[in-house]
Amino acid sequence: MTPAAGLDPARLKVIYEIDAERYLRSLPLEHFMEATAQATQRKITLESFDLVAAARPDVHVFNELLIQYPVPGQHPTRPARVVPDNMVVVHPAPLDVAGSFMTPLQPVGPLLVLEYVSKSNPRKDYEDNHARYERDLRVPYYLLFYPDADELTVFRLAGERYESVKPNDAGRLAVPELELQVALLDGWVRYWFRGELLPLPGELLGQLNAVRVELVAERAARLAAERERDAERRRAEAAEAELARLRDELDRTKGVG
Repeated sequence: MTPAAGLDPARLKVIYEIDAERYLRSLPLEHFMEATAQATQRKITLESFDLVAAARPDVHVFNELLIQYPVPGQHPTRPARVVPDNMVVVHPAPLDVAGSFMTPLQPVGPLLVLEYVSKSNPRKDYEDNHARYERDLRVPYYLLFYPDADELTVFRLAGERYESVKPNDAGRLAVPELELQVALLDGWVRYWFRGELLPLPGELLGQLNAVRVELVAERAARLAAERERDAERRRAEAAEAELARLRDELDRTKGVG
């Protein structure tokens, strides 16, 4: 990305910071009221991408971060704005992002934006957002999920327009640049990284508890086997001692006779 024409980066950053503050103050209270389904899906996404980022340090994930970008023909001090529910950026180095994602000052733009739409609680103009991602920001991938309808679509930018990604042989929608596949599982968007389903913390805890139970059972079985071997050894030693006693008694009997 390059700074808007006629403005040095330092001045542009100040202008965008002021614009971001103005935007935040303009939001109505209902903007901050998120439906349970949207909040649940957001939680699943962030927990899953924590695992992706651990394996891929070049993957940066943002939550409800304002994107600001210049509009051709519009004064550079009046950027356009859009706020995806989640956003993924791929870059090998850390990104200088605080209150907003200022596209002219960033080395790369978003690779994937994700939005979860509840018809019972619309918080954004998602149709307008679709056009912004496609036409203005040219985001390569756009994930759109309607939890109320169990409807998942992943769009891929092909030329000037978005096209729906077709399911692969496993029935999942692929984002190859992230080594990622997505699909609905039990009513939620779940993520497969390098072919493996990314577990959620609750699932990891269940797996950990199962491993602990198995280890405890194995340890108990090992201790029981060791106790049984000790008991057999003691019985064998007792039998040998009794046999030796009987031999001594027999020898004494023979000596007396």
